[in-house]
Parts: sequence; structure tokens; C-alpha cells
Amino acid sequence: MPRKIRELIRELEQMRFINRGGKGSHRNFTHKSGVRITISGNLGDDAKTYQEREVKKKIQESKK
Repeated sequence: MPRKIRELIRELEQMRFINRGGKGSHRNFTHKSGVRITISGNLGDDAKTYQEREVKKKIQESKK
């Protein structure tokens, strides 16, 4: 079962990504290390596979 967009956002915020806002259903997150990611979709929507993969990748990049 796919995760929800809100779960991806919660995971990013726990890793100290900051929500810089966005337009419409888009949210731009940045990390102090310079890593950036945009998440699109409403909070209750199912996350797409590529979104889950991208969040995991960006979290790993922020740890370097």
C-alpha cells in the first residue's frame, strides 16, 4: 500500500528539511546542506513510487 504525501512530508521535516512554501499543491523543501526537493500532491493523496524514491535519495544526500 503506498504511503501518503503527508507521511513523506513528516519524514522530511524530521530530517530537518524546511518547507519554503510553494504554489498550489507543490511544496519546496530545503536542507541546510543545500539539498532541495519539491513534493506535489494533496496531503491525503497516495505518494507515487518516484516521489518515495526521491525523498529517500534526498535524505541520504543531506546526511553527507
